[in-house]
Amino acid sequence: MSAKLGVIVFPGSNCDHDAYHALAHIMNAETTFLWHKDTDLSDIDFLLIPGGFSYGDYLRSGAIARFSPIMQSVIQFANQGRPVLGICNGFQILLEAGLLPGAMLHNEQLRFVCKHTHIRCETSDTLFTRNIVPGSVLQVPVAHGEGNYTTDQDQLKQLQDNDQIVFRYCNEGGETTDEANFNGSIDNIAGICNTNRNILGMMPHPERAVEKLLGSDDGKQIFESVLEELAVA
Repeated sequence: MSAKLGVIVFPGSNCDHDAYHALAHIMNAETTFLWHKDTDLSDIDFLLIPGGFSYGDYLRSGAIARFSPIMQSVIQFANQGRPVLGICNGFQILLEAGLLPGAMLHNEQLRFVCKHTHIRCETSDTLFTRNIVPGSVLQVPVAHGEGNYTTDQDQLKQLQDNDQIVFRYCNEGGETTDEANFNGSIDNIAGICNTNRNILGMMPHPERAVEKLLGSDDGKQIFESVLEELAVA
């Protein structure tokens, strides 16, 4: 029996159809939309929280979505060790829900940034990166105004010591320079996982990098890793 993937839709989500297309049409996986008022995730094997502007980003990005009816089920799903991927606004929602540590600030230059960028994979020890060699550079687009990841020094050290930093912003050659860190994130962080390694939050959009026609298919490596993990689970 094949795995079933769920893409959550909040009022204001605008990357939900991109995520569905990547999973259903490019990866050929059984995929369904989940409305923010749904609470039954019993037949879902993998959850994707997409990007966008849930609830108009009022208060803070992800602050209201965190209280949607589905989120209690998402928390239970994640705490059972089942895989959850939050992309862009999805990452922000995971932070607001306490499923990942840290917080998001406005981009350092206080500008919305939409462009292709490069990220370096720091670890293959997650179900999302099991097929990606550490040090590999992926070209993946970004589109956010509040992607400046921050945390305190103690938590940063824990992320570093526990190998929880999954992606860092870098240049094409894989160097984590200040220039490559366009939003000002601490330690060039572009994505992190939890200590159980079943939750990944990342600001770049791998679902928009699954077809060479659109500039890159590097994002497929993340979804291939997930689907292979689900196949052997």
